[in-house]
Amino acid sequence: MTDGLFSVKDQVVLVSGASRGIGRGLAEGFARRGAAVIVTGREKESLEKTAKEICPQGGTVRALVCDVSDAKAIDAMVKAALGEFGRIDTLLNVAGVNRRMKAERLTEEDYDFIVDINLKGPFLLSLAVGKRQLERKKGNQINIVSLNNDRPLRGVMPYAVSKAGLGQMTRALAMEWGPGGIRVNAIAPGFILTDLTNKLWSQPVMKDWAMTNTPLRRLGVSDDLVGAAVFLASEASAFMTGQTVYVDGGVSCGNAWPIPLE
Repeated sequence: MTDGLFSVKDQVVLVSGASRGIGRGLAEGFARRGAAVIVTGREKESLEKTAKEICPQGGTVRALVCDVSDAKAIDAMVKAALGEFGRIDTLLNVAGVNRRMKAERLTEEDYDFIVDINLKGPFLLSLAVGKRQLERKKGNQINIVSLNNDRPLRGVMPYAVSKAGLGQMTRALAMEWGPGGIRVNAIAPGFILTDLTNKLWSQPVMKDWAMTNTPLRRLGVSDDLVGAAVFLASEASAFMTGQTVYVDGGVSCGNAWPIPLE
């Protein structure tokens, strides 16, 4: 017997930042479970390549180019998605960028680049999709936040600010849209291996630090986030909204002391 409680089959799922990394992994996870998936990103070539590679036999994955920091581009993309599919059941706000440097070296351009994509983009996309979901009185939105929502890391101040804002946006929209049948939740990943982070985590000092601070003693991969995302998009989480689920191997549990234990 198939239990439909955790099913996302036949949902229409929109994933931003889906051409690589976590976004690609989540898009593929939904596509493999029978959802019709719309992947968005800024680079047409890599986006279309991703759509082709992750589409299962008999499945549906569409690539729609969109810069999430551009309100007009978002409106056009959402209009195109609705024109083809008629609805968007689940939105995953994944697109994100970062620049690592000391706070005093940051420029206004650095700040705007990070916050426009990480916070303004999800805000604009959530509203564009949310208005249509409110008309149907049904829908899900899932925002990808960060361990920085628990405690910020040094050297990524604008990133931490943007993710903290996204966490509060999650809760605020959950409050506002709950009566309209819309659920809004977030996932905070731990240290995840992707094409963009492989170089960082291949450094022995960084890998040792991550292993020490992750109770499950391994780095995560994008597939580790699929289960939580499917859960939040399915009827299994029907009474959950405004929550942040930490999928971090236990990093947020506490701090690892450099004290030997007997």
